[in-house]
Amino acid sequence: MGWIVTIIIGFIIGALAKFLHPGKENFGFIMTTLLGIGGSALAGFVGQKLGWYHVGEPAGWIASTIFAVIILAVYTRFLKNR
Repeated sequence: MGWIVTIIIGFIIGALAKFLHPGKENFGFIMTTLLGIGGSALAGFVGQKLGWYHVGEPAGWIASTIFAVIILAVYTRFLKNR
């Protein structure tokens, strides 16, 4: 059941990141979900290193969305330079 919740929350965070980031990305369901999961994982890692979260504590919605937008911005910048 944990994987299903992770996929649903990852999709919601990825969709929020796509909504907040200007531009058109042709991401499907899987890429949007991976974007959200990646943003959440990165937010949890950075948050633990900065003392925002304790080990085992999930990252918050706002931090996860911000880091997903950062990942999306880096991704689109990388594609623009290719």
